[in-house]
Parts: sequence; structure tokens; C-alpha cells
Amino acid sequence: MEKATRWLYPTSPMVYAVISNPAIVDNPDMPSYQPHVHGRCNPPALIPLQMNGISFEVDCYLDMAFVTMTGSWRVHCVMGNKSCSCRIAVPMGEEGSILGAEVEVPRKTYSTQLAPLEEVGENESVAPPEEGGLLKPHIFTLTVPQVDGGSNLSVNVKWSQKIMYKNGEFILDLPYNFPEYVTPAGKKLSKKEKIQLNINSGLTTEVVCSTTSHPLKERKREPGKLALLHEADVLSWSRTDFVFKYHVSTTTPFGSVLLQSPSTLDIDQRDMFSLYLFAGPQKDKKTCRKEVLFVVDVSESMKDNIIDVTKNAVISALSKLNEGDSFGIMAFNDQTHLYSSTLELANKESIGNANEWIDKNLVAGGGTNISIALNQALEMFSEKSKSIPMVFFITDGAVENERQICEVIRKQLENKGSEVAPRINTFGIGSYCNHYFLRMLAMIGRGHYEASYDAESIETGIKSWFSKSSSTMLTNIVIEGLNRLDDLEIHPSTIPDLSCERPLILSGRYKGTFPETLKARGILTDTTDFTIDIEVQRAKDIPLHKVLAKKQIEFYTALAWLSQDRELEVKVRKMSVETGIVSEYTRMILLKTGPSKSGKKQGKKGADPITVTEKFRVLHHLGLDFGNVIATIENTPPGFLPKLLTQTEILAAAAGNCCADVFGKCCCMCGVQSCSRVSNQCSVVLTQICGFLTCFGCFGCCGWYE
Repeated sequence: MEKATRWLYPTSPMVYAVISNPAIVDNPDMPSYQPHVHGRCNPPALIPLQMNGISFEVDCYLDMAFVTMTGSWRVHCVMGNKSCSCRIAVPMGEEGSILGAEVEVPRKTYSTQLAPLEEVGENESVAPPEEGGLLKPHIFTLTVPQVDGGSNLSVNVKWSQKIMYKNGEFILDLPYNFPEYVTPAGKKLSKKEKIQLNINSGLTTEVVCSTTSHPLKERKREPGKLALLHEADVLSWSRTDFVFKYHVSTTTPFGSVLLQSPSTLDIDQRDMFSLYLFAGPQKDKKTCRKEVLFVVDVSESMKDNIIDVTKNAVISALSKLNEGDSFGIMAFNDQTHLYSSTLELANKESIGNANEWIDKNLVAGGGTNISIALNQALEMFSEKSKSIPMVFFITDGAVENERQICEVIRKQLENKGSEVAPRINTFGIGSYCNHYFLRMLAMIGRGHYEASYDAESIETGIKSWFSKSSSTMLTNIVIEGLNRLDDLEIHPSTIPDLSCERPLILSGRYKGTFPETLKARGILTDTTDFTIDIEVQRAKDIPLHKVLAKKQIEFYTALAWLSQDRELEVKVRKMSVETGIVSEYTRMILLKTGPSKSGKKQGKKGADPITVTEKFRVLHHLGLDFGNVIATIENTPPGFLPKLLTQTEILAAAAGNCCADVFGKCCCMCGVQSCSRVSNQCSVVLTQICGFLTCFGCFGCCGWYE
């Protein structure tokens, strides 16, 4: 079902009419004769609304983009004297994180806000998943009730997302691919789309555009800064995502240190800093020689498609090894199963044999013993090798002794010494594994952590994770000059290697006078020493606390989990509320602002109604939690986000299956799409008929979900 309905997931901001009662479907401007309708849609049908306007404002700082989307949609498919709920779906970019949403409808406004967990209340009911949450890990949804037919919704959503970095280029990718059926049917009237893009690289070198998917007009240019604008009158909305690639004028590794004083509201009154080090353009893409060991969970919960796509990803990763690299493979459940007792040199023959072994031996079954797998993995590396040892650990489960595992691994790596200690890269599958344990394990092992929260992205996620983690070009990095600071806190506490596809980012807090320059030392791919002076500057026009917030919250949460420190949990909770970044210790609530039930102000005839703001509902938890040991013991297949399976089923059923059953083209999406190609009078009639038939079709094809 995932593969068959993947194309139905929104690729741009969308709003749907939630239709439970098919009798209310009609054109609000020109009511038509409607035969009596019996029954209800369960689950409800979702009819995409027509979009009136859209604009994006994007602020790019270092490796983060902050996006503000403003759009307007019209409830074009519900009678004027009826109302329905409207579901908003907003896909966010790479590693997207929702910051807030506001929806304005006639007489009411709905807005989101983060609240500490204790203020929500243990006994307070949480809204059903379909009322708001994550449809997919990168798609935020929100449902507002009782929107009148024919009225407009004004939607404002803010989120942050990662700016990718590869081959010396920064890559910004925004969801801007609108389906044809959201274009208002009837006369082809021009509409305005707008994207305002502001880039502040934090450097003093020139920002240069490499590639753009949409025409842009330069509005302002300064050293390290660039302001661009896309504004166009269009007959139909954009059919491609907005992709913008840019680089800074340099041919060597480069970096910067940014300083900022805390605001009066900051819970930590120490000054903050952030060090960014980028590999620069690597034309030859020469990386360090590696010793790679794949440690793959093959417990019973990995069965069926999960183990198949994982095997495909590992086989693909083996094919990317360079001449001179060596590799090994370990499958683990209750026990460990080795491809070879020693690491083998990567060549065509050995990789071919390994692929055959993977196909035969990576078979799901048994329990999950992470400790025995990691301990044996660290013993397989030679301390005399000149290659970079790397562990690539993949699991979908959680175990009871995770804190103990972290401490044991920390001591083992300290005993080996920083130069020869293996880098531990971790990848989590689903929501039952403890992602904070995996994040902490990678931090201890100077590696990289990534995860896949839905089945369809496992293979591509592992491939990307391996590529970023293995493209090392500077190792054993030391930062000189920080030892003169007081009360210094750095995270991550162990400095990872610099990759061609991932910048090195250190941040922290301090007291004292920061030095004017820092010096970074490391070892290049040819084993020669490398040194770079890093300029220190004040973060002008860069909200550093905002840029670092997500990384700091994730770091402190992992540290709070490991140390079981309640004070750290309180710190995370306060940071989350202040910055709007979702955490494990806060919940998102929906507020409603509208006229008071008590009526108008007393003593003033004809006065405006009293406006009040009240808590409307608590939304479904948007965090990851700390794993599910019981589900792992019972070998339950990975719990994938969304935990909102209902939403996925509704969207797939309402827009997918009915297409095959109801005249092929008479469905929520396809019918509106067809109407956009015919005359105004005909489109009115067809829209009514198709919307009407849609609900019958959805009722028939969705009934079995009950």
C-alpha cells in the first residue's frame, strides 16, 4: 500500500475538506439539484481545496533555513449553509521541524503553542492523531473544525529545515510542487506566487549562485550575504520544488566562529559560540582510507520488507568502497554472525562473496542483544592499521541496559586512544528504538547518527548516512585556543571528523574573553598534517540562539536521558518553550481565538464582541520518546511514524482506491483536475457531480477500515 499510494502524499502545502456527510458536497456559489444521499464516509473523504495564493519567506543562516509559508485556500466544494473540518498538510524539507502554525477562518483564529508537559496535565485528553501531528516524519498536519462552505482559510506555517552540503555546495530544497487540481477551476486568471530568499553565510566571502529552479531577481548583495526574490503572475501554480544551490568563493576548507551574548530571557546567561568548518569543493573527492564494519540487527522484528531494504542498502554501500579500503559484516540478534573473522580488502571478488553471504545470512529471527554485538565489533579492528576504523550500526530495537552500554563503550574507546579508536555511526529504524541512545552512542564514538521513521525511506536513508559518514577528509581534529575560557561547555563533547558531505559544527557556552582567532589541526587523507586559522566574529544579523536551538535541545535531551538529570530536563523544557522547537518534555497545544460566548460588551449598543483566547485541544505528541523495550522483546515490527496510521489510510483510500471504482476519473483529485480543463459552466456541473460521486466511492472503498 505504501508504494501504491506514495504519489498521493502532498508535495506542497495543501488543505483538504474533511467530508463525513456526502450530502453537504456542492458548489457554494451555484447550488445544484442534489439527489438525497444516504450513509456517511468512515473514514472521511478528503477533497483538496483550491488555492488562491501562496508566498514563502526563507532565511538561510549557516546550515539552517527558517521558512515562513503564507497561503490562502477556499472551501469550494461544500454548500454555503454547511460547514466541514479542514485538514492542513505541510511537507517540510530535509530534517524539517515545525515551529508553529496559525489558521484564520471567518470569526475565528487557531494557533499552535508549546507548553511544558506538567501544564498540559496528565488527565487532560489528547486529540486523536488525525486532528494534528505528523502524517509522515516530514509532513505536519493540523485540523480546524467548522469552516463554512465558500469561505477562505488564511494559513501561516513556520518550520526549520536543514540546508544540505555536498561537493562544496549548499543545497536548499523547498516543497513547492503544487498539483494541477488546486488551481481554481473555470477562467484562467493570473495568480501571484512569491518566494523571498535571504542568505547570510556568516562569512566575509562572496555568496555565488550555482543553480536555481525558478527565476530570481537579486535585491541586495553584501560580503557573505545575498537577498533574492522570485515573484511571478502565473496561470497555474509551480509544478517543481524550489531548489537553490550556492557556494562561497573559496577552494580550500573554510570556517568561522560566531559569538553572541544571551538575551535577558535566556535561561543560560553564559555567552554562546558556534564553530563551523566546511570541507570546501573537493573535485577529486579523495577521502581517507577506511576499515568499515557493518553491524546489522537481524532480530525477528526486522522481517519481511525491512530486512530486504536494509540488505539492499548494505550491498549498495559495499559497492562504494574505494581501493585500499577493507570491510567486514556482522549480523546480530541474540548472538552474532560474522561474514569473516577478520576484515577483508575490498575488491570485486570479496565484495561479490559478501553480497552472496548477505543474501543468505541476513535473515530476520531471534531477539536483540546490542551489547554483545558492539563489544565484539570493537575487538575486530587492528590498533596498528593506518586506516580510519568505522562501525556502521543499524537497529530497530531498544534494550534495557543502554546506559550501561554507553559507559562501557566510552571506557573502551578511551583505552584505545583517540587516534585509533573506531568511529561509531548509528542508524535507527522506526520509533521503537531509542534514538537518544543511538545519538549518544554516535557522540561518544565521534560518529554520525541518522534515522528513518518510515518504511519507504530506509534504503535511501542508509545510503545517504553511509555516504556522509564515510566521506572523511580530515581526522583527529583538535581546536586550539579554547582552553583559556572559563566555565566552558562544548557539544558534541568529542570532536567528530570532517566529511566532504557534512560540515563540522561545534557549539557551546563560555565565560571570559574569547580569543580573536582559533586554530584547527587535523590529519588529511594523505596522512599529512593540516592547520587552519579560524576567524572569530560577532554574529551580526544572525539569530545564533535560534540557529543552534534544535541541536542544543537534541544534545541536552540525550544527555538528560543518559544522566537521568532532572535539572537538564527542566532546561530542555524551558528552551523548547522559548524557541518553539518541539522536545520530549513539551506538548503542542492548539489555541482558539474568537468571540466570547458571553456576548458583546455591556453598555455599548452595537459594540464589537469580546474576543477571548482559550485552549482548544492538545495535539498528538510530536517527539520520538525513548524507545520501547517491551515491543523489542516481543519482536514487534518497527513502529513507524506516523503513529497516525489513520491519516495515511484515509489519504490513500479517499484519493486512491476510489479512482479505480468510480468511473476512473471521478474522484476527489482527478475530478477537480478534469474540471480545470473545461468551460466555466461545465466545470460547475462536473465539480458537483464528481464531488458527489467521490463521497460514494470513498464510502465504498474505505468502509473496511472500520
